[in-house]
Amino acid sequence: MKLLRFGELGLEKPGILDGNGVIRDASSIVADYSPETVSLELLSILRDIDPATLPAVPAGVRIGAPVSRIGHFIAIGLNYADHAAETGAPIPNEPIVFSKAPSCLSGPNDDVLLPKGSVKSDWEVELAVVIGKRCDYVEERDALDHVFGYALCNDVSEREYQAERGGQWIKGKSAPTFGPLGPWIVTSDEVGDPQKLDMFLDVNGKRAQTGNTATMIFTVRQIVSYLSQFMILEPGDVITTGTPPGVGLGMKPPVFLKDGDEMHLGIAGLGEQRQKVVAR
Repeated sequence: MKLLRFGELGLEKPGILDGNGVIRDASSIVADYSPETVSLELLSILRDIDPATLPAVPAGVRIGAPVSRIGHFIAIGLNYADHAAETGAPIPNEPIVFSKAPSCLSGPNDDVLLPKGSVKSDWEVELAVVIGKRCDYVEERDALDHVFGYALCNDVSEREYQAERGGQWIKGKSAPTFGPLGPWIVTSDEVGDPQKLDMFLDVNGKRAQTGNTATMIFTVRQIVSYLSQFMILEPGDVITTGTPPGVGLGMKPPVFLKDGDEMHLGIAGLGEQRQKVVAR
């Protein structure tokens, strides 16, 4: 299944994408896709529904983030060996964990707003994981049983704030609109093996990133288990799992986002995003 939220910002409703690509309004079944409602039990309920029995949503409606404001928005850094190399960083022995502020969550095609004075904002296509069951010391062999589904994420990053201003990476990862997610959550049964997904990102029509989740240093299974040793993961939490090479920081000379740029990114089976960059 492909689950999404649609409507004006702040007024989104839950939906299901049917087999013909039509959005169906699921608000008669669930109030929203939120930490209060996301669960494996909800998936069982939705699987028993024929989407054709739900009202069709007019074409062209805005697509929002597929989950509402979340508890944790966790990210994994330098999780592709070739990306670590392009940034001059060593391959990590354990996952590098940081957070994005939940308030940076945005729709897949919403404008990305550059912070005032930003000159080093960058792009990162990533596979995101949405948790569907509470995780507390989960073994690797059981980790994927706790996953609600997967989504496309652009881990937009301000590199000066991230690396040159002291403190932790969260400062460069959390500006409003720096967390485009979606267009939908694809449930685990439909995705299959999350370590076999092609991914890409273009800037102004030119290919910047090409990769596959097969080259991740730490797999989804390992990441979920690892994080559960340090914190409780709850339903609705989002984990974005790292990016392949081709970020602006790694180019020679580096290239960063500017007002008017356009990003187009996608992951096989998870949909695509398009964002325009707008200076605040």
